[in-house]
Amino acid sequence: MSVQVKLTERQQHILWATVRHYIATAEPVGSKVLAKEYDLNVSPATIRNGMGRLEKAGLLYQPHTSAGRVPSDFGYRIYVDQLISPVEPLAQKVTQLLRKQLDHQRCSVETILKGAAQILSSLSGYITLITMPQTTTDCLRHLQLVLIDSKTVMLVVVTDGYQTQSTVMQLSPQADTVDQLTGNSLPLPEDEELIQQELQLLSNFLNHHLRGRSLTELATLDWQALDREFERYADFLRELLTSFSRRHQIPEYTQIQFSGISEVLRQPEFSQLQQVQTLIHLLEDEQESLWPLIVQLPREEQTVNIRIGTENPLEPIQSCTLICAPYRRDTVPVGSVGMLGPTRMMYENAITLVEATANYLSETLGKN
Repeated sequence: MSVQVKLTERQQHILWATVRHYIATAEPVGSKVLAKEYDLNVSPATIRNGMGRLEKAGLLYQPHTSAGRVPSDFGYRIYVDQLISPVEPLAQKVTQLLRKQLDHQRCSVETILKGAAQILSSLSGYITLITMPQTTTDCLRHLQLVLIDSKTVMLVVVTDGYQTQSTVMQLSPQADTVDQLTGNSLPLPEDEELIQQELQLLSNFLNHHLRGRSLTELATLDWQALDREFERYADFLRELLTSFSRRHQIPEYTQIQFSGISEVLRQPEFSQLQQVQTLIHLLEDEQESLWPLIVQLPREEQTVNIRIGTENPLEPIQSCTLICAPYRRDTVPVGSVGMLGPTRMMYENAITLVEATANYLSETLGKN
């Protein structure tokens, strides 16, 4: 999820400083503190005015009328989407630590995942969740593009297990089917025969290039790298096959390795016993409801998925942030690395740690 909000440079600085100070102290933030501790080059009155505007925009709020302000879930979202970047030195550090402490040549995959979860939770202070890799993935055996009518195309896929799956795509109403497929405009009586020819040509091409690939890969292929003669089909193929992959490739549930309960209990947000018991129950007894949030098919140009507060559909974690990234065997996503902590999280570090660990596991599985 990504949200864009127009903020002035000063408002960005004030929001950034407010979030950083609240993350560090867990105390509501006032304008005098920001003026004293951050190089904003403006008076407390100007900062107070800026914080008021951010509050009206829903990015900050006051827990009590006499208190300072704290970030809202929306404020954290803007902070994550617009005001931070990964911490490269930390990525290198965690990768070196994982390589040093986990011997992929001697350890089983389960031992590696448990060890990685423990290292990650000790470094972050949050709960780490790593799904066991899927042992099977459906691969494409044959596909066929079928014309339903002048505005509709069906993709039929046969997997290596001889299961048949299909999806239907409605083509743009602004252009006829021939225009979309070929970039040409022909008299209507000739359309159907030409479309059938084009679809058979495409079916042959796709079978040649995609046979044996996993269905998850269909959503992440680089269609700009198509042979020159098929470049004109890139947008059509991307939309059709991405839609198919997202609808039909539902990963098989696997166990979640988790670590870091004792670390996260040190956070003030988890001081209430009832909240902690609910969270532990979710992690130990209701993993199947948590699992779909951790394991998601990667979207285009997205490697890390971040759910902040109420963006999480499960009530026990609606005061938490869940950060996840897929790890792969070869190019196929087979599992995920997740991190769960309070919304008052050091996002730069957490995102970096999750992504670096996912990359390490992808590299390690490639060697096993």
